Amino acid sequence: MQFKIKIAGLIPDIDAIEHTIRAVDPSALADIDQAGKTIRVATSLDAVHLLRLMGQAGYPVAEDELERLPSECCGGCGG
Repeated sequence: MQFKIKIAGLIPDIDAIEHTIRAVDPSALADIDQAGKTIRVATSLDAVHLLRLMGQAGYPVAEDELERLPSECCGGCGG
């Protein structure tokens, strides 16, 4: 699943966020868009787990701040 989270205020520590998420989902990816306004997360976790982990990483996010993106998976990689 892919998610977007709008950044409100200071830019969070993306390394801490990715480290916390990857402790549960080793294949997860997290980054900040080039404009520095959005955190992007690709993970197998559902929204509830992602929200909990974001808080543990020091960047609490409300449910209405999390946007789930439609899948872009073509199935070509077999994943």
